[in-house]
Amino acid sequence: MIRYLRRRHFIVSAATGALVGLCTPAALAQTKAPATPARTPLLLVLGDSLSAEYGLARGTGWVALLEKQLAQDKLNITVVNASVSGETTSGGRSRLAALLTQHKPTHVVIELGGNDALRGLPLKNTEENLTWMTQAAQKAGAKVLLVGMQVPPNYGADYANKFAGLFTTVAQAQKAAVVPFLLKGVADGPDPTRLFQPDRIHPRAEAHPQMLANVWPELKKLLR
Repeated sequence: MIRYLRRRHFIVSAATGALVGLCTPAALAQTKAPATPARTPLLLVLGDSLSAEYGLARGTGWVALLEKQLAQDKLNITVVNASVSGETTSGGRSRLAALLTQHKPTHVVIELGGNDALRGLPLKNTEENLTWMTQAAQKAGAKVLLVGMQVPPNYGADYANKFAGLFTTVAQAQKAAVVPFLLKGVADGPDPTRLFQPDRIHPRAEAHPQMLANVWPELKKLLR
C-alpha cells in the first residue's frame, strides 16, 4: 500500500504499516512496466501476377530474388508474398486487413493497379483503393512502398499519363515511398518483347533481376 504525503511518495509496509522508504520520481519511473519489445521485421508483399511468379519456375521471381538480396545484405527480415495473379486494387483492399492482423508486418509493398488498367476500371477507384491500403498499413505500424505501373500508348496518352502518375500522387499525399515503374528497363527497352512471355504481358525470368533492381534502392531505405 502506498500513502501520499505532501506530494512525496513513501513506501509503507502493508503488513506492519511502517514507513520503509521514500520512492522518488526517478525510482517510480524505474518501476514502470517494461517497454513492449520491438516487432520482428516482416515484409508483406501485396501484388498481382508480376509478383506472384506467373508462368515462372518457383524461386525465380523478383520477390524470391529479394529474399536472397536480404540474406546477402545480412538483413534478418521475413518476407511474406501474398500476391495473387489477376489481383486488382479492390481485391487487395478486401484482403489487406486480414493480412495485417495475421502477419503484423513492419513493412508493406503494394504492387497493384496494373489489372485495374487492363480492365478499364475508373482511375478514381484505383487511387482511392491505393490510398486506403496505404493508410491501413501505416495505421497498423508498417512502412509502405508503392510500386507503380504504366500502360501502353494504345490506351491513349491522357489515360496513360494519369494512370502512371497515380502512384506518385498517392505516395506523396500519404508520405509513403514509391517506385514509379516496376518494369523500367524491361518494357521500355529497344526490344521489349524479348523479355516477355508469349502473352506479352508477363516478364520472363530473365527480366526479374531488373525488376528487383528497380525496387531495391527505395525498399532498402525503408528497411534501414
